[in-house]
Amino acid sequence: MNKLLIKTKIAKDSFMSESKRVLKNTKGDQITGWLIVILIVVVVGAFFMKNYQDAIVEVWDGVIAKIKSAFGI
Repeated sequence: MNKLLIKTKIAKDSFMSESKRVLKNTKGDQITGWLIVILIVVVVGAFFMKNYQDAIVEVWDGVIAKIKSAFGI
């Protein structure tokens, strides 16, 4: 789980750095910059869903179990 958190932080930092670089660029069309940002978000999301799906499902099931136990469902 710690490896997942570390990789997520690295990916987030990389994404933020790239986003800032794209948005600060005054040349070219602004829409192109936003499309690149959206593409990066989709690719990073797909990467994590593909590689860490089991961990994500496990965490999600734990959250649902806690909610159910808290409300007596």
